[in-house]
Amino acid sequence: MKFAVYLPPKAETGKCPALYWLSGLTCTEQNFISKSGYHQAASEHGLVVIAPDTSPRGCNIKGEDESWDFGTGAGFYVDATEDPWKTNYRMYSYITEELPQLINANFPVDPQRTSIFGHSMGGHGALICALKNPGKYKHLRQFATLYSVPGAKKPLVDIWEQIKDYLKAYDATHLVKSYPGSQLDILIDQGKDDQFLLDGQLLPDNFIAACTEKKIPVVFRLQEASTRKP
Repeated sequence: MKFAVYLPPKAETGKCPALYWLSGLTCTEQNFISKSGYHQAASEHGLVVIAPDTSPRGCNIKGEDESWDFGTGAGFYVDATEDPWKTNYRMYSYITEELPQLINANFPVDPQRTSIFGHSMGGHGALICALKNPGKYKHLRQFATLYSVPGAKKPLVDIWEQIKDYLKAYDATHLVKSYPGSQLDILIDQGKDDQFLLDGQLLPDNFIAACTEKKIPVVFRLQEASTRKP
């Protein structure tokens, strides 16, 4: 697994807050660090920024390179439960356990000041990582993400019945309804012209309603055009 780490000047004299960025479908760790221009802000605020890859690479699993939204580049930040995927495709455990342990042991970060954000698939990953680990992250931000798993549509009804309980474990709207931990600082940016939003695949209203019911503050900013451009 490859990942990128940015160290601000303040890291030369002490530990700094850690900010994890999760990229979207088809991306590698290079997407954010080469396109976003985050370095100046991270330097000014003294943030260590960690940008992991979006999936394992080169596992030689049949079918892992056949589709843009399944397998390579599409880890979805979940742990696979079935062979042959479950050995390598464990992105949830990687992001929440393995990678932070490595970062904390080798870089000048303060584990008590950790935040997470992401884009598209990575925005969903940031949501579920924060909601499944109360108190682990101080701030949470997403760009153009999936907030709730859409219901079954034919011809997938039978498959849906078999996997719906597993999906709930990685459904942000379902998770927030039972979130027991300390308050999160949640900020969401969503482009109003995002085709996935217009097609009813993102369902941000469901997530906002669940947060409101739980009295969890969330700022939702609907931006012009689309926030899904890489």
